Amino acid sequence: MNETVGGERLSKRLARELPCSRREAELYIAGGWVSVDGRVVEEPQFKVVDQAITLLPGAIPREIPPATLLYHRPADMDASEGEDLARCVIRKATHWSEDPAGKGVLKAHFRGLVTCLPLGPAETGLLVFTQDRGVIRRLEEKRSRLEEEWLVDVTGSLDEHGLAALREGSTLTGQRLTACKVSWQSENRLRFAAKGVTPGQFESMCRAVGLGVVASRRLRIGGVSLGAVPAGRWRYLRRDERF
Repeated sequence: MNETVGGERLSKRLARELPCSRREAELYIAGGWVSVDGRVVEEPQFKVVDQAITLLPGAIPREIPPATLLYHRPADMDASEGEDLARCVIRKATHWSEDPAGKGVLKAHFRGLVTCLPLGPAETGLLVFTQDRGVIRRLEEKRSRLEEEWLVDVTGSLDEHGLAALREGSTLTGQRLTACKVSWQSENRLRFAAKGVTPGQFESMCRAVGLGVVASRRLRIGGVSLGAVPAGRWRYLRRDERF
C-alpha cells in the first residue's frame, strides 16, 4: 500500500479518532492492530488523508518484547552480505509457515537485529539474530561453555588414530583446541559436539587429518536446535527454549 504524500501520520490520526495517547496509538500500530482501508499497516509514521482507519478486535496497546529469530542459512548464501545479512534474509515472506512458536510476525521484530555466533563463509545451518540484550550477553559471555552440534560432510578415509586426533582438537597449524565429541553419522558424514567453536574450526580440523570438507552445518547451540526449519527460512525462539 502506498502512503499519501503530505498526509497526516497514522499514529496522530488514530490517537485523535479513538481517542488515546500518541504512545498508545503507536503501540496499537506496531502491534499489527490497525488497518488502513482494510490492510494492516505497522508503521506509525505512515501518512493518511481520508482512508478508513480501523482498530482490530482484541487490540491491546502493549510494549513489544524483543525477539530472537533462528535462521537456517543455506549453502548458496552470499558471504559478502556481512552485517546486512539480517536485513537481507529476515522478512515475513521467509518465515517458516510451521513455526511452533505460534506468534504473529511483526515488522517490529526485524529492527535492530544483532547476529550472534556468526558462521564462516562456507558454513550453513543455525544462525541466531536477536533484539534481546540478555541473549546477546549470554551468547557472548558463555560461548566457551555452550556446546554446539555440527554435521560435516567429508571425503577421504579416516583411521582410529585420525578420529582420536579430531577428538583431541588438532588443527593444521598445530593449535590444540578444546577436546570435542566426534562420531560417524554415515559413511561420509561426521557429527561434532564441541564448546567454544570458532568459524571454520571443523574444516581446519578435518583437513589436519587428511579429510576434504564438502559441507559444514550447525544444528544446535546449547539447548536450542534448528529443528526442521528448511534452508532459507526462520522461526522464533520459543519461550521454553534456552541457549
